[in-house]
Amino acid sequence: MSVWKLVKLNFGRSPAHFGEMGIGIEETGNRVCSDSLFSAWVSIYARLFGNGAVVELLQQFPSQDEPQLLPPFRISSTFIYRKNGGHTTYYLPRPLKFPINYPKENLEFFKTYKKNLTYLPLEVWQRWYQGEGFSDEQELKDYTKYGKLHGKLNKLGTFDYGKAFKLDKVPKIAVDRITRATNLYHTGFVQFEWEDNPAGLYFLLQLSPVGEKLANNLEAALHLLGEEGIGGERSSGAGRFKAEWEELPENWQQVVNFQDGTYHTLMSLFWDFPIKPDFLDNASYEIQERGGWISENQQRRKMVRMFSEGSVFLPSPQGKLVDVTPKGFNKHRIYRSGISLSLPIKVKEE
Repeated sequence: MSVWKLVKLNFGRSPAHFGEMGIGIEETGNRVCSDSLFSAWVSIYARLFGNGAVVELLQQFPSQDEPQLLPPFRISSTFIYRKNGGHTTYYLPRPLKFPINYPKENLEFFKTYKKNLTYLPLEVWQRWYQGEGFSDEQELKDYTKYGKLHGKLNKLGTFDYGKAFKLDKVPKIAVDRITRATNLYHTGFVQFEWEDNPAGLYFLLQLSPVGEKLANNLEAALHLLGEEGIGGERSSGAGRFKAEWEELPENWQQVVNFQDGTYHTLMSLFWDFPIKPDFLDNASYEIQERGGWISENQQRRKMVRMFSEGSVFLPSPQGKLVDVTPKGFNKHRIYRSGISLSLPIKVKEE
């Protein structure tokens, strides 16, 4: 029996820089994927409790050498939440299959659906993929035609995702250590709304019985990570947050305990090898390349390709840790998490 937590990351006035594969320092994402969150969390766990503790922790996760292990915990990627009065809107990635009752002839609002609904409020997501299905055809047609809404989707904040944050570029000066020559460059930052409708990031945490015994240590490490900051430009004070470790609210409990799902959609990145031949039957998925640097010596980790959030599979994906230690790095092994967290859904059968 697993235990679920909902963890909010409140950045307040602190900006953040979230780099992604293929994006230069001038650009930033608006959230942190599950593998990056896992790496940052485990690194700070090692600093707090020692290398022996983190080695013991990592040995409990399934890998290519130990594929049968049950992970002590699973985490989703981070996604945006936004407060509006006494209500909090949680945005989830839209699954890559259409919900039941989605019309075949949908050209009138198809571009709006694909472009503007990458993330859905929890209430809309639950209704479309665990409840009655799609029932907002006319409202989306009106939005496509007139650019405004006055119905259920608008009331639930479906098109307010971009209001939760602002992206900006800050000019900086680099000074050559030898010649003292200067060079102007820009760094991208994301600033979450912190005044009228405070926003931030959240993620889901699923603890196994073994993981429950580690909960206090994990929470302590996460609080320390908040003080240190997550993402890039931490030396400039970026990425600092306060972690709010909460019991799973009732509406979320209904989502994670949904019993009538026929498919599973990813809330995290996912990696596994080998993939069974029938695993991808009737699946809809996208692939991301994940790379990055080792902070200790700025050496590149091995690149790995993972299934992205919103991908949909018939069986429940499980995932493994993948060894991305580069050639010549012998201090310790470097792992990237492909451990998945998914939710059950109903979809339109093709």
